Amino acid sequence: MPTAPARRAATLRMLSDPRLTGMHPQDLDGLAQQLGPAQAAAREQRCYQQRGGRRRKAPGAHGRPILTDRDRVMVTVIYLRQVCSQQVLADLLEVTQAAIGPAIKETRQLLEQHRQTITPTVLRLTRAQAVVDYARTGMVTTDLARSRRYEQLANPALTGMPRVDLDRLVDGLSIRHAAVVERRRHQRRGAPRLPGTRGGVFRQKLTDPERILATILHLRQVGTMQTLAELFDVSRRTIGNALAEVRPLLETDGLHLPPAPSRLRSASDLLASTSPQDNTPTDPKPPR
Repeated sequence: MPTAPARRAATLRMLSDPRLTGMHPQDLDGLAQQLGPAQAAAREQRCYQQRGGRRRKAPGAHGRPILTDRDRVMVTVIYLRQVCSQQVLADLLEVTQAAIGPAIKETRQLLEQHRQTITPTVLRLTRAQAVVDYARTGMVTTDLARSRRYEQLANPALTGMPRVDLDRLVDGLSIRHAAVVERRRHQRRGAPRLPGTRGGVFRQKLTDPERILATILHLRQVGTMQTLAELFDVSRRTIGNALAEVRPLLETDGLHLPPAPSRLRSASDLLASTSPQDNTPTDPKPPR
């Protein structure tokens, strides 16, 4: 039977799948190399604080760390993409959340300092086994039902735009929308949010791509707010909040969305109106 370190090494290789990281392995390596010096400096500062002073001896090999610098970048990217929570990552790596939480917090700060933005995906896996199954087979499970629903609702017949244009719009608006939300929360808190204060759990009822898509469908008058609430499995209030946040951004860009030919009154009618061959998933992006 493989040892815990061997199982962890195999899991880390699995987690490097581009479908989970959203990055080609070479791009992930490049990001890790870019952050390498900053990680070394942060590690030395952390040790300095733990010792209460300067190092008295030259650094030596005192056992391999659970995560290498590249591993820390990889799990942080997966977490920031909101593929799964810190607890699921901890379960996969057979460690406690306390063992990877600080690593993610530190790496997240370094990414922000280097102006590296990781955009969340609509893929959301809630169990360790679901991550394993998806990485191995790419098969749709109940955890991926929400992702597939997004793909179906992103049908050009509903959005009025090609998928590549929708992806480009979502990528651009997601960053601006996140800034708007963070400013509002900053005003409520009276201070910046500290990384990791959510305990590694995602509490957003809708991801940024889902908020943008729901707003587009509403502006196109594809369905009522109640229909959209049923499709995204949230309340009308959540849909209303999404509209209030995203619509001003679209208006600022001067985006004109012509009304759909007809308004469908039920979620089942709306889904039935899409063509199956047009529902090919576009996220995560395939490796180059």
